Order: sequence, then structure tokens, then C-alpha cells
Amino acid sequence: MTVRGRDNGRGELRIERLSSLESVREDWSRLAERTDNIFATWEWNSIWWRHRGGDRALFAYGCRDSTGALVAILPLYVSVNRPLRLVRYIGHGDGDHLAPICGQADRGAAAHALRSALREGGVDLFVAENVPVTDGWGALLGGKTLSTTGGPVLRFQGESWDSVLARTSHNTRGQARRRERKLVREQDAQFRLAGERERLDEDLDTLFALHRARWRGSPTDFGGDGQALHREFAHAAFDRGWLRLWFLEVEGAAVAAWYGFRFGGAESYYQAGRDPAWDRYSVGFVLLVHTMRAALEDGAREYRFLEGDEKYKYRFTDDDPGLETIGIARGALGGSALAVISLAPPLARAGRYVVGMLGS
Repeated sequence: MTVRGRDNGRGELRIERLSSLESVREDWSRLAERTDNIFATWEWNSIWWRHRGGDRALFAYGCRDSTGALVAILPLYVSVNRPLRLVRYIGHGDGDHLAPICGQADRGAAAHALRSALREGGVDLFVAENVPVTDGWGALLGGKTLSTTGGPVLRFQGESWDSVLARTSHNTRGQARRRERKLVREQDAQFRLAGERERLDEDLDTLFALHRARWRGSPTDFGGDGQALHREFAHAAFDRGWLRLWFLEVEGAAVAAWYGFRFGGAESYYQAGRDPAWDRYSVGFVLLVHTMRAALEDGAREYRFLEGDEKYKYRFTDDDPGLETIGIARGALGGSALAVISLAPPLARAGRYVVGMLGS
């Protein structure tokens, strides 16, 4: 399939269906580096697909320019095939920034290619979750915004930690300094960054246990096969220098854990856990503050809180580019389904609720 490129002077693009994710691994990694997005990496997408794809059909495409160079990847799959053909991004539900994988200059061409792929592939409905609002994909794709959520970012501007804290409220500044001092003084608490590969599985077990303790039986990212997915990705991220797994320890035992990634100059906070018995010391807050300070001191450009508009995130920043869920429908069946989704409760839109409603 060939479509005419847009907004970047490339002319026509050749769009090819990918037989596997492995077939474009090297080019994929090159393109992911242009996005500064951990969820655009080949490692994240291939591991997610292995654990979550099941028997569903891959619907991914590569876009090549007139020289044969791969300039964009459309990481898609068929989520539901009957009664309508529903396509989504690989990584949805677990990844926090999802979109075509390409450089900024190629977004227009990638969006045009994606719409062509949906049309040629007989897709009734495309649902794109957690798309960065400021990247402009909604306008480029011409889809309908189904929901929006927060995605706060703390941007470091070559400043000191004290100057970062100075941008917060008087109360937040005081707590950020006082609570850590109290914990260190009274309990001799220490921070530890996971750095030994032979200990990584043990460290991940501790993270999962503290996360379960924090949520006390509620559904979490590490429920079901989530642990297996994140265990494999954590190992891959560790080997590539992306993993950031922090612990707050008292007498050698972890009382809080923080799980995230560093990629392309951005620190991303994915999940955390803590022992409720230590809540009087605000151990989760203390560890969170430490990870921000460590990211700044290591030269990170920004600290991403990822999906969600929880109040604690806005204690440190009011910069929120936002994330949106976009729907594109084709034909009467797709249009009807999109209308139903639009009426669904905001938190259920484009999630498992929708899949169950449409059938599988």
C-alpha cells in the first residue's frame, strides 16, 4: 500500500504490514530514541505483546520513504474481531504514552498512513488510549476525543533541588525536608537503588509485596499476569540502563518501593508500594521526594508522573500536558459502537468494559 506523505516533504510513503515485531527490531529502536518515550521501545512493545497478545492478530505496519528508510511504525493489533473489528495500540492498559512511533516531523505522515491502514484493513473502530494531547494526534487523526486524564510533568530547568522546592507550597516544602530528616534521625533509614542483576528478582518480589500491602487486595498493575510482564521488562530495562527501582530501607528491610524508568532524559514514575505499618512516617512520600531529587541530580530533563490526576502529583508541578483517548469509526457498525462508548462512564471508556460490551 502506498500513500502520499504529509507535512514533511517526503512524498509518497510505502506502508507494509509487519509479519512480526522482531522483523524491524533495529529500526524500531532507532525510531524509539526520537520519541524519548519508554513505552515506544521495541522491548516494551514486544514483551507486552508476548504476555498480553494471546491469540489476537497483529495489525502493525511499517512506513518507508522513497529511499526505503523506515520512518514510522504503527504498533497496532486486532483487539476484537466480532461482531466488529476493533483495533488498538499494543501496550494499552499498561503503557502510559501510546502513539505511532516516529520523529516529530513525521507525525503528519504517520497519521495519514494509520488512517489508510484502518481503511484498507476493514477496521470498524480504532480506539487509541493514553495519547499525549500536546503531540497533536487527535487533530492529525481526525478522531473523536472520548476522555481525557492527567499526565503531570515536573520539568527541571538547570536548577538546584532547593529551587525546585521553592516552586511548591510552603507546606509541601516543609514536609519534603522535615519528614526525611525525621525518618533518618529516628530510624536510620537509607535509600537503595537496585543495582545487582543477581538480586533483581528478589528486589522485584519485594516491590510486588509492598504494592500488594499498599492496595490490600484491590486490582493493581501487578495482578494476574502483570507480574510476569513487568518482571521480564524490568530485566530488559536493567540490562539497558533504563530501570530505576528504589527502596527505602530500615535495618535492611524495605518499607517502601518505587518502580520507574529513565529513557531519553526523562524519569518516569510507574508504580510504588509501601508497608502500611510505616504510614506514620509517610514513607511513600519520603521515597517519592528522594526519586525526584535523585533524577535532578543525575541530570534528568524532566520527571513524568504518567497517567492519572491524583492530587499528590500536583503538589510538585502544575505542568500537565494531559492524555486523551481517541476513537475513529468507519461505517454504521463502527459509528454505533463509538456512540455507545461515548456514553460509557469516563473511567470505563475504551477499557475492558468496552471490550466486554462489544464481544470478543
